[in-house]
Amino acid sequence: MSLDKKIFGETSLADLFQEIHTNSKSTRSQVTALIAELKPLIESIGDATLVVPMIKEYMEIGVKNDDALIKLATIIQRIENNQSKGGDEFDLSELADLLQEAETMNKEVNQTDNGEQ
Repeated sequence: MSLDKKIFGETSLADLFQEIHTNSKSTRSQVTALIAELKPLIESIGDATLVVPMIKEYMEIGVKNDDALIKLATIIQRIENNQSKGGDEFDLSELADLLQEAETMNKEVNQTDNGEQ
């Protein structure tokens, strides 16, 4: 499969891989910056027990987003491989699993946003 092939709209598989890479780097730098900003504010173990779970949750959201994009790329590659072998069908259960996971992540993000307000 060519990485330049459009997989949806104007987005190519190469674009999707670039987004995964960019998101990963961005999340890493955002977490590093967040820790650097919060570090001077932690004066006791009580402060740490409040701050560390927030950092952990933030990191998990970024990882889940990257996982969903990676799964999408995997599904696209499997579809392409199947089509190159002459098959017209692919396992829709994988796509359904991805959509379910995306919905779950969306709910978690919304709950996190509502909890912080």
